[in-house]
Amino acid sequence: MNDRVSIAFDNGVADVRFTRADKMNALDPAMFEGIAAAIAELGAMPGLRAVVLSGEGRAFCAGLDMASMASGGASKDLDIHARTHGKANLFQQVAWGWRELAVPVIAAVHGVAFGGGFQIMSGADIRIVHPETRMSIMEMKWGLVPDMAGIALWRTLVRDDVLRELTYTNREFTGEEAARLGFATRLSDNPHAEAMALAREIANRNPHAIRGAKRLYNLAADGDAAAVLDAESVEQALVIRTPNQIEAVMANMQKRVPKFGD
Repeated sequence: MNDRVSIAFDNGVADVRFTRADKMNALDPAMFEGIAAAIAELGAMPGLRAVVLSGEGRAFCAGLDMASMASGGASKDLDIHARTHGKANLFQQVAWGWRELAVPVIAAVHGVAFGGGFQIMSGADIRIVHPETRMSIMEMKWGLVPDMAGIALWRTLVRDDVLRELTYTNREFTGEEAARLGFATRLSDNPHAEAMALAREIANRNPHAIRGAKRLYNLAADGDAAAVLDAESVEQALVIRTPNQIEAVMANMQKRVPKFGD
């Protein structure tokens, strides 16, 4: 836990929340550092099976805290060309890091998801969104381009021309439209409760098969057919006839809750 992000862990599910509610969870330098630290903590957490990501208060994340970022603060000396987190810089890591986390991440989105907040939401595997959520690829309003991994993430979600229109105009749209376009997986009047229920369901699946499936879908974004076909075989060989895979079969046959090992 840090002063920008909280993590509650129970039965394999991490309930991760942005905690800057007084600022609608807007992104200041401390928020960037806090989210990156939370991702690193989750990556090292034993027994983790799924993550639910949400924002406290009235919004998921209102995007950049422009006053804070304009004053420089801890961000003024950061080199955006430096790959400080594998493929990503710090600003990209707060969105891309959820995609690279080994377990499924479910974003529960309400209120507002603008700019950087919208890109963070897009890093999740699954996005459950309140239909009245206000959304925008906001950067063009400030004369900027999206640069927090959104373009790398959106290419698997919606059409290219849709992305261009929303980027060039920075027009606002609702969660309902986001579902039609492909940004939202599904709509819910209670996104957090539905996300937690889904996370618990995922936590009762073979964790090694779940992680393998996530690796495959991540590869599918830019791997050619031969690479994906080969990866399918590699991942299957890693799980077939293992204790967890056998336990999945036995639990289904015996109609009981499975007991998986890490």
